[in-house]
Amino acid sequence: MKREREALSRASRALRLAPFVYLLLIQPVPLEGVNITSPVRLIHGTVGKSALLSVQYSSTSSDKPVVKWQLKRDKPVTVVQSIGTEVIGTLRPDYRDRIRLFENGSLLLSDLQLADEGTYEVEISITDDTFTGEKTINLTVDVPISRPQVLVASTTVLELSEAFTLNCSHENGTKPSYTWLKDGKPLLNDSRMLLSPDQRVLTITRVLMEDDDLYSCVVENPISQVRSLPVKITVYSKSPCLPKICVHWD
Repeated sequence: MKREREALSRASRALRLAPFVYLLLIQPVPLEGVNITSPVRLIHGTVGKSALLSVQYSSTSSDKPVVKWQLKRDKPVTVVQSIGTEVIGTLRPDYRDRIRLFENGSLLLSDLQLADEGTYEVEISITDDTFTGEKTINLTVDVPISRPQVLVASTTVLELSEAFTLNCSHENGTKPSYTWLKDGKPLLNDSRMLLSPDQRVLTITRVLMEDDDLYSCVVENPISQVRSLPVKITVYSKSPCLPKICVHWD
């Protein structure tokens, strides 16, 4: 009887411990991997200058990382691969003498070209880690806007019977957007004012005396904003009346 009671006691303890043993067996083991962070997701670059695609990685491993930067296209373009900062293989001709790698995984791209614009993806892996870290950074590349000028056929117009057209012209600059100003303030919407699809050309129809003013345009893109010098448009009344004589022009 004593042996039977001891056997039953041991069996009872085993049953009580079984759930805890099961939980220990199914408890997931933390995976070790590379974690990548970046202070920015979008960088605005200028043609001919440099752009730093800044990242920082963390890992429990002390081994050197394998770093791979790609420019995302229909078919991704490999910019550079390295172990630490030591480049693996031969760089593409269009990247030679233009890139520099840093120990934290960052990439410095110099002498920017318009073709460099796009989404860049970095992959960092380390032998001892279970999974690879990834991060994307978008880079725009533009030419600064040059000083615009307002072109107009004539700076004098006759009230009611005429229209005048202003053209915001500039030599350089990519991705321009245009804003028109009247007396230094944004031009208000008016049914008499017609804008070209890109808003570069402004036409004011059925001219009124209130249109007599200073006009200028602002051109901007992701890296620059420039304002033209103002142009004075003078509006003459169609029916000027003198003290004793009123002249009507038909």
